[in-house]
Amino acid sequence: MKPRPAYRIFRGTALTVVVLGLVAPLVWMVAASFKTNVDIYDPGKALAFAPTLANYAKVLQQANYVEFILNSLWVAFAATVASLVLGVPAAYSMSRFNMKKSALVVLMARVIPGVSLLVPWFYVFSNLKMVGGFGVLIISHMFVSLPLVVYIMMGYFDSLPTELEEAALVDGLTHVGAFRRITLPLSVPGVATAGILSFIFSWNNFMFALVLSDADTKTLPVAIFDFVGYASIDWGGLMAATTVVTLPICVIALFVQKYVVSGLTAGATKG
Repeated sequence: MKPRPAYRIFRGTALTVVVLGLVAPLVWMVAASFKTNVDIYDPGKALAFAPTLANYAKVLQQANYVEFILNSLWVAFAATVASLVLGVPAAYSMSRFNMKKSALVVLMARVIPGVSLLVPWFYVFSNLKMVGGFGVLIISHMFVSLPLVVYIMMGYFDSLPTELEEAALVDGLTHVGAFRRITLPLSVPGVATAGILSFIFSWNNFMFALVLSDADTKTLPVAIFDFVGYASIDWGGLMAATTVVTLPICVIALFVQKYVVSGLTAGATKG
């Protein structure tokens, strides 16, 4: 049945409002990154202005943002790899051996606000002389990434048929061998989805890095606040820095969206 005209109008209007609400701030941010502070405050130059690259030069040269980019890449990559190495086998065990209590603990870790752990973490890691290093940042980012990996992969493993593993066990493989040779190759799309989302969450993480990093290990989300002073805000530099943080993740999400969607919906049609 064809949708009624009123429904088509409502659907088109709703989609337009949602898209504009999501895209408009990004467009304003990118446009402001090419403006001077004077042009940003001038409503008459909202669209017609002389673009400048001075803000990006300030970000990439004067503010040492290349170092902060490398810090963010290292922390996000290390946290993602560690979360996959630990989370994928854990999710397989919970899925295949019906470990409901362990899955509940993982779910609770996923929904607990991270801010509630910052004070005890800071106390423990400061006593261990780890605050300010990359190790504590990677461990703290894993608190977000690891439950996410387990949650996604449990759904993916639930959607895979167990008959292939049972046949492998009959042929003489152990459970570890069946996982390594049969299940893991079939779950590559789910692993890719979990890895992509883990990297994105770690890249965007601000709260943990703000408290647990120092001047040499701070990541891009924290470095953005170098443009916010007590007396004034360098809006041009701030928007350029924010664009440097945001656009890479937007590009990655654009190219891998089909893998993310397929991984997140895995298990929804099981049975």
